[in-house]
Amino acid sequence: MCSMTDPYQVIHNRDPFKQRMLQKCARSVRRKVLTAIRDRSSLNVRILTRSPLAREDFDLMKSFGDRLLLGTSLPTLDQTIANLYEPKAPAPKQKLKLLLDAHAAGIPTYVAVAPVYPEVGYQGILEVFEAVKEAAPHTIFMEPVNLRLGVAERINAEATKLDRKIDMSPYLDSEVWAKYAIRTLHDAERAAEAAGFSDRLHLWPDHDALGSKHVVKTQPNPEAYVRWLEGWWKRISEWPGRQQSSHPSTP
Repeated sequence: MCSMTDPYQVIHNRDPFKQRMLQKCARSVRRKVLTAIRDRSSLNVRILTRSPLAREDFDLMKSFGDRLLLGTSLPTLDQTIANLYEPKAPAPKQKLKLLLDAHAAGIPTYVAVAPVYPEVGYQGILEVFEAVKEAAPHTIFMEPVNLRLGVAERINAEATKLDRKIDMSPYLDSEVWAKYAIRTLHDAERAAEAAGFSDRLHLWPDHDALGSKHVVKTQPNPEAYVRWLEGWWKRISEWPGRQQSSHPSTP
Protein backbone atom coordinates (compact mmCIF):
# COMPACT_ATOMS: atom_id res chain seq x y z
CA MET A 1 0.00 0.00 0.00
CA CYS A 2 0.72 1.44 -2.45
CA SER A 3 3.39 1.16 -5.09
CA MET A 4 2.02 3.92 -7.34
CA THR A 5 -0.42 5.96 -5.22
CA ASP A 6 0.13 7.20 -1.67
CA PRO A 7 -2.54 5.62 0.56
CA TYR A 8 -2.45 8.59 2.95
CA GLN A 9 -3.55 11.63 0.97
CA VAL A 10 -5.38 14.81 1.91
CA ILE A 11 -8.67 14.99 0.02
CA HIS A 12 -9.41 18.56 -1.05
CA ASN A 13 -12.88 20.03 -1.43
CA ARG A 14 -14.09 23.63 -1.53
CA ASP A 15 -16.68 22.79 1.11
CA PRO A 16 -14.85 22.31 4.45
CA PHE A 17 -17.61 20.02 5.75
CA LYS A 18 -17.41 17.77 2.67
CA GLN A 19 -13.63 17.70 2.92
CA ARG A 20 -13.78 16.54 6.54
CA MET A 21 -16.35 13.87 5.68
CA LEU A 22 -14.36 12.62 2.68
CA GLN A 23 -11.19 12.48 4.78
CA LYS A 24 -13.07 10.57 7.47
CA CYS A 25 -14.40 8.08 4.90
CA ALA A 26 -10.94 7.57 3.42
CA ARG A 27 -9.50 6.80 6.82
CA SER A 28 -12.33 4.36 7.50
CA VAL A 29 -11.62 2.50 4.25
CA ARG A 30 -7.90 2.25 5.02
CA ARG A 31 -8.52 0.91 8.51
CA LYS A 32 -11.10 -1.62 7.28
CA VAL A 33 -8.66 -2.87 4.62
CA LEU A 34 -5.82 -3.21 7.11
CA THR A 35 -8.05 -4.87 9.69
CA ALA A 36 -9.34 -7.37 7.13
CA ILE A 37 -5.80 -8.24 6.03
CA ARG A 38 -4.65 -8.64 9.62
CA ASP A 39 -7.60 -10.74 10.82
CA ARG A 40 -8.58 -12.73 7.72
CA SER A 41 -5.32 -13.50 5.96
CA SER A 42 -1.69 -14.38 6.51
CA LEU A 43 -0.50 -11.61 4.18
CA ASN A 44 2.32 -9.27 5.10
CA VAL A 45 1.86 -5.55 4.44
CA ARG A 46 4.38 -2.99 3.22
CA ILE A 47 3.11 0.60 3.36
CA LEU A 48 4.90 3.38 1.48
CA THR A 49 3.80 6.94 2.17
CA ARG A 50 5.09 10.49 2.29
CA SER A 51 2.28 11.66 4.53
CA PRO A 52 2.26 12.43 8.27
CA LEU A 53 -1.40 11.24 8.16
CA ALA A 54 -0.03 7.71 8.59
CA ARG A 55 0.28 8.45 12.30
CA GLU A 56 -3.51 8.12 12.49
CA ASP A 57 -3.12 4.37 12.03
CA PHE A 58 -0.04 3.72 14.18
CA ASP A 59 -2.18 1.80 16.66
CA LEU A 60 -3.47 -0.52 13.94
CA MET A 61 -0.06 -0.91 12.29
CA LYS A 62 1.51 -1.86 15.60
CA SER A 63 -1.07 -4.64 16.05
CA PHE A 64 0.40 -6.44 13.00
CA GLY A 65 3.65 -7.14 14.82
CA ASP A 66 6.24 -8.42 12.33
CA ARG A 67 3.69 -8.66 9.50
CA LEU A 68 3.85 -4.96 8.61
CA LEU A 69 6.55 -2.54 7.50
CA LEU A 70 6.01 1.21 7.23
CA GLY A 71 8.27 3.22 4.96
CA THR A 72 8.60 6.63 3.40
CA SER A 73 10.35 7.89 0.29
CA LEU A 74 13.23 10.17 1.27
CA PRO A 75 15.45 10.94 -1.73
CA THR A 76 17.02 14.01 -0.14
CA LEU A 77 17.13 16.02 3.07
CA ASP A 78 17.86 19.20 1.12
CA GLN A 79 14.70 21.33 1.18
CA THR A 80 15.87 23.39 -1.81
CA ILE A 81 16.16 20.26 -3.97
CA ALA A 82 12.87 18.97 -2.59
CA ASN A 83 11.15 22.23 -3.55
CA LEU A 84 12.25 21.69 -7.14
CA TYR A 85 11.39 18.03 -7.54
CA GLU A 86 8.62 17.47 -4.97
CA PRO A 87 6.93 20.87 -4.59
CA LYS A 88 3.66 19.43 -3.25
CA ALA A 89 5.07 16.70 -1.03
CA PRO A 90 5.64 16.99 2.74
CA ALA A 91 9.05 18.40 3.66
CA PRO A 92 11.96 15.94 4.01
CA LYS A 93 12.18 16.66 7.74
CA GLN A 94 8.51 15.74 8.14
CA LYS A 95 9.00 12.43 6.35
CA LEU A 96 12.08 11.63 8.42
CA LYS A 97 10.16 12.45 11.61
CA LEU A 98 7.37 10.07 10.53
CA LEU A 99 9.89 7.27 10.15
CA LEU A 100 11.49 7.98 13.52
CA ASP A 101 8.11 8.19 15.24
CA ALA A 102 7.02 4.87 13.72
CA HIS A 103 10.14 3.17 15.03
CA ALA A 104 9.60 4.73 18.46
CA ALA A 105 6.04 3.37 18.39
CA GLY A 106 7.34 -0.15 17.80
CA ILE A 107 6.46 -0.33 14.09
CA PRO A 108 9.09 -1.96 11.83
CA THR A 109 10.32 0.49 9.19
CA TYR A 110 12.05 0.75 5.85
CA VAL A 111 13.00 3.68 3.62
CA ALA A 112 12.99 4.30 -0.12
CA VAL A 113 15.80 6.68 -0.99
CA ALA A 114 14.11 7.23 -4.31
CA PRO A 115 14.05 8.77 -6.73
CA VAL A 116 17.54 10.20 -6.23
CA TYR A 117 18.10 13.33 -8.34
CA PRO A 118 21.33 14.31 -10.12
CA GLU A 119 21.88 17.22 -7.72
CA VAL A 120 21.89 14.97 -4.63
CA GLY A 121 25.21 13.19 -5.22
CA TYR A 122 27.18 10.92 -2.91
CA GLN A 123 27.18 13.32 0.03
CA GLY A 124 23.42 13.79 -0.14
CA ILE A 125 22.81 10.03 -0.22
CA LEU A 126 25.14 9.52 2.74
CA GLU A 127 23.32 12.28 4.63
CA VAL A 128 20.01 10.43 4.23
CA PHE A 129 21.54 7.10 5.24
CA GLU A 130 23.01 8.61 8.40
CA ALA A 131 19.75 10.39 9.24
CA VAL A 132 17.60 7.24 9.09
CA LYS A 133 19.88 5.17 11.33
CA GLU A 134 17.81 6.00 14.40
CA ALA A 135 14.73 4.50 12.71
CA ALA A 136 16.55 1.16 12.25
CA PRO A 137 15.12 0.49 8.76
CA HIS A 138 15.04 -3.17 7.77
CA THR A 139 15.74 -2.30 4.13
CA ILE A 140 16.97 0.80 2.33
CA PHE A 141 15.70 0.83 -1.23
CA MET A 142 17.43 3.17 -3.65
CA GLU A 143 16.71 4.22 -7.24
CA PRO A 144 18.00 7.07 -9.46
CA VAL A 145 15.32 9.30 -10.93
CA ASN A 146 13.90 7.59 -14.00
CA LEU A 147 13.13 8.82 -17.51
CA ARG A 148 9.38 8.33 -17.38
CA LEU A 149 7.10 10.14 -19.77
CA GLY A 150 6.71 13.79 -18.89
CA VAL A 151 9.32 13.90 -16.12
CA ALA A 152 11.75 16.14 -18.02
CA GLU A 153 9.05 18.63 -19.00
CA ARG A 154 7.68 18.85 -15.47
CA ILE A 155 11.11 19.32 -13.90
CA ASN A 156 12.09 21.96 -16.43
CA ALA A 157 8.82 23.84 -15.89
CA GLU A 158 9.30 23.82 -12.11
CA ALA A 159 12.91 25.00 -12.44
CA THR A 160 11.76 27.87 -14.68
CA LYS A 161 9.08 28.83 -12.17
CA LEU A 162 11.67 28.89 -9.39
CA ASP A 163 14.12 30.78 -11.65
CA ARG A 164 16.70 28.05 -11.14
CA LYS A 165 19.07 26.67 -13.75
CA ILE A 166 19.62 22.92 -13.63
CA ASP A 167 21.44 20.43 -15.83
CA MET A 168 18.71 18.83 -17.94
CA SER A 169 21.06 16.53 -19.89
CA PRO A 170 20.36 13.42 -17.76
CA TYR A 171 16.68 13.75 -18.68
CA LEU A 172 17.12 14.47 -22.37
CA ASP A 173 19.95 12.12 -23.37
CA SER A 174 19.67 8.39 -22.61
CA GLU A 175 23.45 7.86 -22.63
CA VAL A 176 24.01 10.72 -20.19
CA TRP A 177 21.21 9.37 -18.01
CA ALA A 178 22.72 5.86 -17.99
CA LYS A 179 26.09 7.22 -16.84
CA TYR A 180 24.40 9.30 -14.14
CA ALA A 181 22.27 6.34 -12.99
CA ILE A 182 25.18 3.89 -12.76
CA ARG A 183 27.34 6.45 -10.95
CA THR A 184 24.50 7.16 -8.50
CA LEU A 185 23.95 3.45 -7.81
CA HIS A 186 27.66 3.05 -7.05
CA ASP A 187 27.51 6.17 -4.85
CA ALA A 188 24.74 4.48 -2.89
CA GLU A 189 26.87 1.38 -2.39
CA ARG A 190 29.74 3.49 -1.08
CA ALA A 191 27.44 5.54 1.15
CA ALA A 192 25.79 2.38 2.53
CA GLU A 193 29.19 0.97 3.43
CA ALA A 194 30.21 4.23 5.11
CA ALA A 195 26.94 4.33 7.09
CA GLY A 196 27.06 0.63 8.02
CA PHE A 197 24.04 -0.28 5.89
CA SER A 198 25.59 -2.48 3.19
CA ASP A 199 23.65 -5.54 4.37
CA ARG A 200 20.33 -3.67 4.13
CA LEU A 201 20.81 -1.78 0.88
CA HIS A 202 18.56 -2.81 -2.00
CA LEU A 203 19.25 -1.03 -5.27
CA TRP A 204 16.62 -0.77 -8.02
CA PRO A 205 18.57 -0.62 -11.33
CA ASP A 206 16.19 0.03 -14.23
CA HIS A 207 15.90 -3.30 -16.04
CA ASP A 208 15.24 -2.02 -19.56
CA ALA A 209 17.50 1.04 -19.56
CA LEU A 210 20.55 -0.18 -17.64
CA GLY A 211 20.26 -3.77 -18.85
CA SER A 212 20.10 -2.85 -22.53
CA LYS A 213 22.74 -4.29 -24.86
CA HIS A 214 23.96 -0.81 -25.72
CA VAL A 215 24.64 0.14 -22.09
CA VAL A 216 26.20 -3.25 -21.28
CA LYS A 217 28.65 -2.88 -24.18
CA THR A 218 29.87 0.49 -22.88
CA GLN A 219 30.97 -0.95 -19.52
CA PRO A 220 34.69 -1.71 -18.86
CA ASN A 221 33.79 -5.27 -17.81
CA PRO A 222 30.40 -6.18 -19.35
CA GLU A 223 30.22 -9.64 -17.76
CA ALA A 224 30.87 -8.33 -14.26
CA TYR A 225 28.40 -5.50 -14.87
CA VAL A 226 25.63 -7.94 -15.86
CA ARG A 227 26.33 -10.10 -12.79
CA TRP A 228 26.09 -6.97 -10.65
CA LEU A 229 22.74 -6.00 -12.18
CA GLU A 230 21.33 -9.51 -11.85
CA GLY A 231 22.41 -9.65 -8.22
CA TRP A 232 20.27 -6.61 -7.44
CA TRP A 233 17.37 -7.77 -9.59
CA LYS A 234 17.24 -11.10 -7.73
CA ARG A 235 17.74 -9.58 -4.30
CA ILE A 236 15.06 -10.42 -1.72
CA SER A 237 14.64 -7.56 0.71
CA GLU A 238 14.66 -7.93 4.47
CA TRP A 239 11.63 -8.57 6.60
CA PRO A 240 11.43 -8.70 10.40
CA GLY A 241 12.49 -12.15 11.52
CA ARG A 242 13.77 -13.14 8.07
CA GLN A 243 17.44 -13.82 7.43
CA GLN A 244 19.10 -11.08 5.42
CA SER A 245 20.18 -11.82 1.86
CA SER A 246 23.68 -11.33 0.52
CA HIS A 247 24.89 -8.07 -0.99
CA PRO A 248 25.88 -8.19 -4.69
CA SER A 249 29.48 -7.21 -5.36
CA THR A 250 30.29 -4.06 -7.31
CA PRO A 251 31.82 -4.72 -10.77
